[in-house]
Amino acid sequence: MPDDAGPDEIAPTLLEQVQALVEWIGAGRKLTQTGRLTLADARKLVPLLGTADRIDPVVGGRVYRTQSSQELPRLNLLVEWAKAAGLIRVVVGRLVPVRKNAKLLSESERLRAALFEAFAKIPAEAVVPSRWITSLVLPAFRQACTELKFLLGSGDWVLLGVLQSAVWGDLAPRFVLDHLDRERLDRLREITARDTAHIVALWRALGAIEDDEGRVRLSGTVLGAVMAARDGTEPGEELFQVRVTLDDTDPQVWRRVLVPASIRLDRLHGVLQAALGWTDSHLHVFIVGEARYGWRDPDFDEDIAAEDTVRLADIAGAGTVVGYEYDFGDGWEHEILVEAVVPAESGIVYPRCVDGAAACPPEDCGGTWGYRDLRETLADPGAADHQEMLDWLGIEYAGQFDPAAFDVDAANRRIAADWITRGTRGRG
Repeated sequence: MPDDAGPDEIAPTLLEQVQALVEWIGAGRKLTQTGRLTLADARKLVPLLGTADRIDPVVGGRVYRTQSSQELPRLNLLVEWAKAAGLIRVVVGRLVPVRKNAKLLSESERLRAALFEAFAKIPAEAVVPSRWITSLVLPAFRQACTELKFLLGSGDWVLLGVLQSAVWGDLAPRFVLDHLDRERLDRLREITARDTAHIVALWRALGAIEDDEGRVRLSGTVLGAVMAARDGTEPGEELFQVRVTLDDTDPQVWRRVLVPASIRLDRLHGVLQAALGWTDSHLHVFIVGEARYGWRDPDFDEDIAAEDTVRLADIAGAGTVVGYEYDFGDGWEHEILVEAVVPAESGIVYPRCVDGAAACPPEDCGGTWGYRDLRETLADPGAADHQEMLDWLGIEYAGQFDPAAFDVDAANRRIAADWITRGTRGRG
């Protein structure tokens, strides 16, 4: 890819390029003393893979001879990405395939997920082309990738501009920027946004990102494949079929979810949040008899056990009822009933929502009483605070909020995204 290429110029065949590269390597290819592809091999690969790198570019009628494969950014990216994903490696001055991962090349969705997962391991210089002015993405590449994965973790559509602003907000405090005047700071923010868009564009070229008029989200196939790779649930493994019901709601909000019996309570919390539609913006606690499990502050909450040290099977079995409270201000109380113990089926990814009803109440609406008031206000266009309630919900008319709405596919998209991003941010 040329150094000045923008996001829209990135070829959409990246997966095929990686597959063709590994196939071309065959039994192995000799590298230069600096560990690079030889220039002779690079000259063959650029047209073979269709990288659009410019060899011996002509500028102003003058030919500038390419001296090294290092001058070919897209080709270098493909090589480093394949290394990061464990498809190829360097052994005694040769680039050779990794035999144990060879099967990935014929399984497109697993390969796509593996490349997506490996992206942050690529040397930053191979992803972000060098320029005179360096953005914050280059020195904080892994942090930028982590932030992007987290932001996309809801599985919902996100504006590219929102991603760019959030990455800047996450990275800027990591650096001393007080010496920059307004013009230079704005320029730094601009090129950081450019490089953020470049990462998103590469993910889109991989097929990991869906795009809809400036909005992006992780593709469902990548969410599922990455989740399956991290899941590790074996056919026949013991699952708990649990029904979680939100108390005192009309219509009643409930979900039926299949989870590994061995799931830790902190991961179960994430699954419940995603299945129900909460945003994990408040504290929570699991309650079994007199025992309480949650996030434990060592200086307080001496009666709460650390949830990341306890598995569901440690405290429950078929017929057990576990209490689950979320947001101690609004006081949303749930009942978790272990309805049955069932075996995991082959080819199905867990955790998985299989049934449910009704929409999750909006966060911070005031608990069950506040939720009743909200629905009554929406149902009455003449209510004094009807318009205020519409504005607070961010909708134009009442029909845009349907208390009875439930989409099991959307619930599973959120579960998959949560399963991935909690691992990304080290939360379990």
